[in-house]
Amino acid sequence: MADQMKDDHNLICKPSQTGTGCKCDEKHLGVQGSREGTVLLWEGTSVRTSWRELPVHSCVKIAIIGGLFVYLFYSEIESIVGQWITDSSWSHGFLIPLFSLYFIDQAKGEILNLRPRPNYLGLFFMIFGILFYFFNIVSPSGYAYFRPISMIVILGAIVLFLGGWRLVKYTWLPVVYLVFAVPLPTRYYFSLTMPMQRLAAQVTTFLLNLVNGMSAEVNGVVISGDYLGQKLDPPLNVAEACSGMRLLMAFLALGVAMAYLHYRPVWQRMVLLASTIPIAIFCNIVRVTTTGFIYILVDPKYAQGIYHDLLGLAMLPLAFGLYGLLAWFMSSLFVEEDKRITEDVVVRRQK
Repeated sequence: MADQMKDDHNLICKPSQTGTGCKCDEKHLGVQGSREGTVLLWEGTSVRTSWRELPVHSCVKIAIIGGLFVYLFYSEIESIVGQWITDSSWSHGFLIPLFSLYFIDQAKGEILNLRPRPNYLGLFFMIFGILFYFFNIVSPSGYAYFRPISMIVILGAIVLFLGGWRLVKYTWLPVVYLVFAVPLPTRYYFSLTMPMQRLAAQVTTFLLNLVNGMSAEVNGVVISGDYLGQKLDPPLNVAEACSGMRLLMAFLALGVAMAYLHYRPVWQRMVLLASTIPIAIFCNIVRVTTTGFIYILVDPKYAQGIYHDLLGLAMLPLAFGLYGLLAWFMSSLFVEEDKRITEDVVVRRQK
């Protein structure tokens, strides 16, 4: 890095106290505030702050590459979107690309003002990914999952090839985040839902037995028993829809977004991200238990249909409340000293 700076006759200056300008004798550009604390500006250019200031040739390039990408993977994209529409377990997939675009927009100051350097390693990964995509012999056992994953890898390779590691620095999360929009293979999805169904059924049975006059037992995911001498008919079945996978996948994706957007130490972000799994499981147990009490003590019709769906939606505020409580607790318990960013700002002359 030192040799590169010498070769390009760099000017190094410190950011001003306001973080919006540099102090040095040479004429150069102001510095925009940055998440990373360092912005690379080029003398002779203007500071871009809006996507509308993107050069026309860059817009044309993005449009061409985007069109070719959609044309090449149209069948795969159509299949994924179709599953978002028909399978409620993956209906959150529509939000994932929007979050990715939002992440990119959050770093627009850095992206618009960096000078990309193409990296041919990205070209190698792109060619390899395309070949893997077309020659991947898929089977019903679930290996078709690698086709949309390879599509995301190719997208990342395109970013690396055209913009180099500088652009990857600000776009890797939006690209990787698209994985949450890819439905899991049916076989693996069911293998994950069954243990969650059983856990919810066992906990619900235990809590139901605490009710005076209630005798319940669980067989797999089916809860049977009697209340005040009256047998439960039909038994309460903890179906796949009550496994909690829908809540888990959606909340895990949102947890990643919230951990990224909240400016806090890395270890706190990791704790927040890891907490999404137990919180989602806990909320699902609350949902199934509440359904069981309504089914037995109130009326079975209020545990089905639209009432069942509304109860599921009510778990989202509970999940976000627990998540926010954990975030508040860590922020209040661990107060770190605010450190002013003092990284060097490099202003490079163009030759």
